[in-house]
Amino acid sequence: MLDQALAGIKVLDLSRILAGPWCTQNLADLGAQVIKVEHPGRGDDTRQWGPLHTKEEEGGERLSSYFSCCNRGKRSVAIDFAGEAGAQAIRTLVQDADVFVENFKVGTLARYGLDYESVRRINPRLIYLAITGFGQTGPMADKPGYDYVFQGMGGLMSYTGQPDGAPGSGPLRTGVAVVDLTTGMYATSAVLAALLQRERTGQGQYLDIALLDVAVALNANQGASYLLSGVNPQRSGNAHPHCAPYEVFQCADGHVILAIGNDTQFQRFCQVAGAPELATDERFASNSNRIAHLPALRELLANLFKTRVRRSWTDAFDEAGVPWGPINSLEEVFNDPQVQHRQMVQALNHPGLGQIRTVRNPMLSSPHTRSSARVAAPPSLAAPSTEPPSWS
Repeated sequence: MLDQALAGIKVLDLSRILAGPWCTQNLADLGAQVIKVEHPGRGDDTRQWGPLHTKEEEGGERLSSYFSCCNRGKRSVAIDFAGEAGAQAIRTLVQDADVFVENFKVGTLARYGLDYESVRRINPRLIYLAITGFGQTGPMADKPGYDYVFQGMGGLMSYTGQPDGAPGSGPLRTGVAVVDLTTGMYATSAVLAALLQRERTGQGQYLDIALLDVAVALNANQGASYLLSGVNPQRSGNAHPHCAPYEVFQCADGHVILAIGNDTQFQRFCQVAGAPELATDERFASNSNRIAHLPALRELLANLFKTRVRRSWTDAFDEAGVPWGPINSLEEVFNDPQVQHRQMVQALNHPGLGQIRTVRNPMLSSPHTRSSARVAAPPSLAAPSTEPPSWS
């Protein structure tokens, strides 16, 4: 099973906030032994990011929901490596580690003898992952940076949001730190590839992952479109720039997402909507024509959707095979029958707060699909320990 795929792999995690911890949480979920090294006085910065949950009968111990989202399955220890004793403790851990993850500013760990060139002399098989905002080289390499900065700098916000002239127009960030999360996923893939390559070569390597690089790559089809055409993509609100109709519509009693991906689906939609003539209208008969005449199409469909309640539309869509989706609150997400069937919520054990709920890693199959004899014990979230860590 994948939850034991990395059994025996030892990860030393010096990263904080989200991108690095998201990577190392993935490695822990895949069975690696992860030691999270935190500052003795304050720990990971996100331990103080609210909302904080407190259990008074356990001595007022607090848990940050932000911290809990990306640090399950790790053993946390407090080490001040700015002092020689702490730095030596890290070097001791490096001796038989497989992966070293850090997200400090360029040059910071070199001051303590914990940079790649120093630790590779201790362990040539070590895979050293450095996550920074701008990468290890270049004119901006020494600058700090957070996700929000790269959503703007990497281009994502330039075409996200309502178009000029529409209510609420202007650039818009995503509701979660999408660059951090994607960086964590790219970093996970890089570590897994490096582990596989090490099996062939016997050598570790240095991985330089930058949030700016990821933000640029995250543009995907929008970036490819610009490179081919030289035209900057524009903000289009909830509409898709390359498929139509592919956006949110207001029904008589709520909203629905209509997601038409080809001409056949559009023809089926027109039948459901009681407007078959739209499918043969030259302006709308093909996807490229629908994109070219999107304002006219949007106005026609907006008027149609308002004539019926949402359930009437969605039942008809299901019957005809028309792709659609709801816009759920998180309460509705976690009460959704399919989400519950997939067992996306799992219970974790916390030494002070008992069981808490978090989201299952989607890389792992849901527990109901696994043999009961092979289901791993629930992962945990630990408070930092000041005891000397070991790999035993």
